[in-house]
Amino acid sequence: MNWRWIALMAWRDSRKNRSRLFLFVSSIVLGIAALVAMNSFNENLSRNIDDQAAQLIGADLELESRRKPTKEALVFIDSLQRISDGHAREERFMSMIRFPKVEGSRLVQVRSLSGAFPFYGQLQTNPRSGSEDFGQAESALIDHALMLQFDAQVKDSIQLGLNGFVIGGRLMGAPGQTSISGAMAPTVFVPLKYLEGSGLRQMGSRIDYHYYFKFSSDFNVDEFVKKMDDRFSELQLRHSTISSTKEDTGRSFADVTQFMELIGFIALLLGCIGISSAVHIYVREKLVTVAILRCLGTTPKQAFFIFLIQLAVMGFIGGILGAFLGTSVQYILPLVMQEFLPIELSTHVSWYAIAQGISLGIIIAVLFALVPLVAIRHISPLNTLRVGNESDTVKKDSLRWWIYGAILLFIILFARLQLDNWMQTLFFTLGISFTFIFLYAVSQGLIMLVRRYFPSGWPYLWRQGLSNLYRPHNQTVVLIVSIGLGTALIATLFFVQDILLQRVQRASSEKQANMVLFDIQSAQKDAVKQRIIAEGLPVLEEVPIVTLQVAAVNGENLADVASDSTSRISSRVFRNEIRATYRDSLSDAEQITSGTWRGRVETGDTAQVSLEKRYADQIGIQIGDRLLLNVQGVMIPAIVSSMREVDWNRFQTNFRMVLAKGSIDDAPQFHVLMTRVEGESESAAFQQLVVNQFPNVSVIDMNAVLQILDDLLGKIGFIIQFMGTFSILTGVVVLISAVMISKYQRIRENVLLRTLGASRKQIVIITVCEYLFLGIFSSVAGLLVALLASNLLAVFVFQSAFVPSMGFMLLLILFVSTLTVGIGTLNSLSILNRSPLEVLRKE
Repeated sequence: MNWRWIALMAWRDSRKNRSRLFLFVSSIVLGIAALVAMNSFNENLSRNIDDQAAQLIGADLELESRRKPTKEALVFIDSLQRISDGHAREERFMSMIRFPKVEGSRLVQVRSLSGAFPFYGQLQTNPRSGSEDFGQAESALIDHALMLQFDAQVKDSIQLGLNGFVIGGRLMGAPGQTSISGAMAPTVFVPLKYLEGSGLRQMGSRIDYHYYFKFSSDFNVDEFVKKMDDRFSELQLRHSTISSTKEDTGRSFADVTQFMELIGFIALLLGCIGISSAVHIYVREKLVTVAILRCLGTTPKQAFFIFLIQLAVMGFIGGILGAFLGTSVQYILPLVMQEFLPIELSTHVSWYAIAQGISLGIIIAVLFALVPLVAIRHISPLNTLRVGNESDTVKKDSLRWWIYGAILLFIILFARLQLDNWMQTLFFTLGISFTFIFLYAVSQGLIMLVRRYFPSGWPYLWRQGLSNLYRPHNQTVVLIVSIGLGTALIATLFFVQDILLQRVQRASSEKQANMVLFDIQSAQKDAVKQRIIAEGLPVLEEVPIVTLQVAAVNGENLADVASDSTSRISSRVFRNEIRATYRDSLSDAEQITSGTWRGRVETGDTAQVSLEKRYADQIGIQIGDRLLLNVQGVMIPAIVSSMREVDWNRFQTNFRMVLAKGSIDDAPQFHVLMTRVEGESESAAFQQLVVNQFPNVSVIDMNAVLQILDDLLGKIGFIIQFMGTFSILTGVVVLISAVMISKYQRIRENVLLRTLGASRKQIVIITVCEYLFLGIFSSVAGLLVALLASNLLAVFVFQSAFVPSMGFMLLLILFVSTLTVGIGTLNSLSILNRSPLEVLRKE
């Protein structure tokens, strides 16, 4: 085969078609750009995590305990301090901060430090002296956003519990901290030695204990941790190193970047459909050219490769453009993602991502163009005489099924490359295949309904615009699929965000509690309760909470279970403290699924326990199992008598473990009270009153939580929308390409209408009607996909009711329809301006 001649013919034939050929691949440019941008971002992120891993943890080794370490654990920690080059200690807990100057209060995360932590990186403060002088006086470092909220300044006074502190600086950053992480509870650093006497560390206070160590450079921390792993488990100490922090952080953001890459891949697949449809029309318009070449002695293979080379070159150019655009976009991504990143992100050009983008351009262009292009092999010289009968010129080809198989294989392999997990790859492939098939079926169904129930009573111009959707060689299905998928992405994002907000908003409904007071000591309970009543507020719920730990199950302790690989009991049941309660009745959020509810026992009887079913399944506990509960050092035998199903969506106290009244009534405990406050100003005033009178009591305002969640979901939604824009724009490009590529067909149609006496205005109205119906059908198809996906997510993921917003759906239909009409009509103006005589002369 003479490849030089084939390449030369491909070049010559392309001279009149280069703009149209570029339209073929323009639809994949944005998809490639999205993938190159995300791959570049991912590569830069991985490198930055590797470089800044030490600053993320701030030490070589961190030990954490969710409860106060035992004497044995403290001895072990002391031994580590002796072999380390530096050590620090931290107690971390939630509390209320009060700003006396403005009489305001807020729930914060208090991090009380002793020692020179962090050993790597630093506490970033303004002024810098805030971190340099930290620990030398009763000063606190306050989160910058929190200071802005309460208009606080450096040197102002604050109060934590019974102790007062002076603001030593604005906290701009800390190891492993992001601006998003402090949204729910901003961070406040105080010296640990000045926490004594604050009244914040009382019975029931939930404190996390952290110990940080810095070792010499020749000390192998990872090897030491591996060797001491069993000892850490025995002492119930969690451990983190620079290496594990690097892996955990990388894994967390890998999930996010993979998700974003898949959104870009969906945009690329949309563009591929545009390529296939455009080449289909291009091949039909090249029938005469190919037939003439066949008359001159060109073989079917030569004719096929002439056009394949054209498309491969265009794919190469599209890949270069997509790679260039994606490399530019990667400089924008850090601005979009920075609030979620615990590190400073630097950007560098990723040659691997660029090479992948260019390769994708060629592979995608060739692979999806092959479906219509193989028909060229069956064009005979006789087609020069059959130009009037195009419907029979392109025969079915069994090779297409092999091409479809190759396309499916490509999707699977590329998804596997991005996800690095075969099960996720399978679900993604099935999901995206179902979405495309569903959109295809919906589009075909809509067209079928239009044809079957055609509105013959409508005005002629409207009928003509509607009938254009199913004229010969139309691209209606392709456009509905591409525009519909973009619509589905936006709608699904909105619906999911709405589902999450609706779950929280139920707490703000009438008669339900919207404020929680916790860490109330037994001696304070009645006084706090009286204060609530004195303010004219209802006490909607009063719950005692006991902190306990499971010491043994059926006589087996942690060591026994850990050494027995056949045991059904999970070692997890022994490792964590449990917040339990006792009562004689079920709440309205609970339902017994098995066993018998025992609400009360007599003094001296075996304690009766009811477990939340999912928790029991996770830890391997069954009805009838005997537990030994460690309640503040007192061992209490108990038996599991029932399992409960709990509705965790309700804004009320729910527990994994509930004991019968009489089981642990005299155990050390703290209390939670719930009430309802109307209005933002009333809420702020009540919180201030509680904090002033009971400094150790913490308050959660559900309305404030709702606002924070709304803001957080909005920021997450913006990132997803940013990537989803590539799919929307790809749909727009496919629409423009479809209009431009079918230009000659539309010119002939318009000439026919003009010849029959249609005015330019009438043709414009027909065109507007056609794109209006196309936009409506596309948005409806996309909304159907979004409604189906959102319902599935609501039922199986969020376990919540889903009520779609009719207002949003109508606005989305209006927006998509207007956008489709605007783009379609504007790109058709050059066609509408052509006179019949001009076209006939060219013909």
